[in-house]
This record gives sequence, structure tokens and C-alpha cells, in this order.
Amino acid sequence: MPKQTVRDLDVKGRKVLVRVDFNVPQTKDGGIADDRRIRSALPTLKDVLDRGGSLILVSHLGRPKGDDPAADAPYRLDMVAARLAELLGKPVDKAGDTVGPAARGLAAELKPGGVLVLENVRFNKGEKKGDPEFARALASLADAYVNDAFGTCHRDEASMVAVPERFPPEKRAIGFLVEKELNILDTLLKSPKRPYVAVMGGAKVSDKILVIESLLKHVDKLLIGGAMTYTFLKAQGVEIGKSRVELDKLDVARKLLDEAGGKIVLPVDHLIADRPEAGATVKTTDGTAIPEGWFGMDIGPRTIAEYAGIVKEAATVVWNGPMGMFEVEAFAAGTRAVAQALAESKGVTAVGGGESAAAVEQFGLADKVSHVSTGGGAFLEALEGKQFNSIKVIPDR
Repeated sequence: MPKQTVRDLDVKGRKVLVRVDFNVPQTKDGGIADDRRIRSALPTLKDVLDRGGSLILVSHLGRPKGDDPAADAPYRLDMVAARLAELLGKPVDKAGDTVGPAARGLAAELKPGGVLVLENVRFNKGEKKGDPEFARALASLADAYVNDAFGTCHRDEASMVAVPERFPPEKRAIGFLVEKELNILDTLLKSPKRPYVAVMGGAKVSDKILVIESLLKHVDKLLIGGAMTYTFLKAQGVEIGKSRVELDKLDVARKLLDEAGGKIVLPVDHLIADRPEAGATVKTTDGTAIPEGWFGMDIGPRTIAEYAGIVKEAATVVWNGPMGMFEVEAFAAGTRAVAQALAESKGVTAVGGGESAAAVEQFGLADKVSHVSTGGGAFLEALEGKQFNSIKVIPDR
């Protein structure tokens, strides 16, 4: 059932507590490296403001310890509040705490159209513990609650579950970002158009076992790339040189291949290097085997052509995980080709957060796919079929 959304709330003259995901990557000098998560929340925030409400925003940023002001400085949300003010084109207040005197005072003074960013919620130990007293104090600041933090939906932290429980059901909702994420997941798990293709990359089979098992029930083909390739190949007895491998997961890889019924597609050639770093000597293999002393670093040109063709012809594609070490230009061709194929596809194309999202951003293709998830772990767990308490607590429409 569709969930109650922010559009269902009467926000005029009311203070709306919005749990956002402003956990943005930072530059070495403490700036914002990528503001996509802030921009993704704007439709929900502008809707509340346009309808006469005010905003109290709650987010985490990294993992502060809370006992060393100097060490914790990068985890404060001042730079986020400043960037949000630029994006909204209006002043944004920032509280120096989350439920303390500063937050309570600024929240009490908030007028319709006002915006207040509370301090990083993880400075409060009660957040991770789901503490009821902390949740009560946070909920007391506002009249309604909106969850627009998909990247944290898989966590049972106070601001995700205990806080909304403090509001009457009719005053709880999801935002437009979470609604979009749930809609694309519904398409991927319940009503995909066919052919339906998944592209899975990344380093470890162990990180993706459950999602691969789940996707094999739904997809027509599952294309494998990244370092996990070499665990699958070694499980088949293929020589992989010095490539990264999970020796303790060979039986798991064999089991997945057996269960797949031919759906799993593995690379037919590779880009290899004499060392896994920039400046290495590189060459491509003639087949699936990798010679002794060489590292597999990316899918090869024949695999690129095969994978790109499969992706372009698909009606639904979900992609999670790079095809190689794309951060190094010499090893980026496979990941770039998959991203370009998704951009050229006429089907529904979903990129599942994390490194894949970073890749489509890096290649300038994020606006050419149907959906780029803001939640890496949450997206994967949802694909595994897990249900989130943070979503259960929001009433159905």
C-alpha cells in the first residue's frame, strides 16, 4: 500500500520535523564534496514552505564520538546549513545542539516559512540506542513528522522510528524522496518490464550474497563485474593470477552459479595490471584466465561490448557496484561503459547508491538514468526483500 506522504499533511502554520539525510561527503579542507543529498531533499522542503509551514531538519553526519570538540568539528552541520541556505535562497538557522536549550529556543521562535537545522543527531547517544526520552524531547519541537532520509531507513535509530511514534498517525508521513525510492523498488521487485537485467559489481561476493539470491528470483540476466568476478571464476577452476579473491566464499559462489540456471553472466576477458595502482603496466586478456602475477582490474573490451548490448536492450535495469577500480582512469572503462549504456537505455534504469551513484555523477550521466538512489545500504537491503521499521511506522494512505 502507498504510504502517507507530506502532501497529505496540513502544514500551514505548523512546524514540521523532517528527518533528512545530509550525510554528505567532505573535501579534505572540510567543504562539501557532493551536495546531491541536500539537493534531493529540496522538493519536500519547498513543498512544506510553499504551503505555509516551517521546517526543523534532523540529520546525521558521519560518526562523531562527542568527547573531543576539535576532532568532532568536521561532523557539525554548519556547512550543510550554509549550503542549504544557498539552495533555498533564504536564511537557514542552525542550532548548536539537537534537543538542548539552543534547539528548543530556536524551534519555539520559528515562524511560518522559517528553516532550522539541528545539530548532528549522532552527538546524542540516545539516537543510536533509540532512547525514548531523547525521542520524546526531539518530537516535542514540532507538530508533524516527515521521513525523507532513505539512506537511513534500514536503521532503527531514534529519529527514524521512536520519534515518529511520538506523533499521532495522521501527522506522520514520508517525503517525496523516500516516496520515489519506494516506487522504484516496487517496480524492481514486483512489476519490472522485461527483459529485466541486474548488473552487480564491487569487491566482495560476501557483501552481495543476499541481494544476488533475491534478484535471481526476478531478473532474466545478472551481469557480474568488479573484484567479485574473480571469486566466481576461481570457483569454476579458472586461473585468476594475483586478483583479489574470497577463498572462504568459493562454495557460496558455486552455489549461486548452480541456483542461477544460467542467468549469471561472467566476464569473457579482463583488463589486467602488473600492480593494482595508477601508473601500472596494463594489457587485456584473450579469454577468462588471468596469467600468474597479474591483477584483474576491470572487465575487458569484449565483455564491455557484451554487457553494454545487454543493458541497452533491457526494459528494466538495476545496477549496483563498479566493474573495476574506476577511481583510477586506466581502470575506468568498464564502469563508464555500463553507465553510458544505462544512460542510452530506453527502459527503466535504477542505480543503487554507493560507488555506482558516485560513478554516474563522475561521468556526468546521473541525469540520464531513471533513478539514482541516495541510499547504498538501504537500497541493497530493500532489494533483499527486507522490511524497514522506519517505513512501517508511517501509516498507509
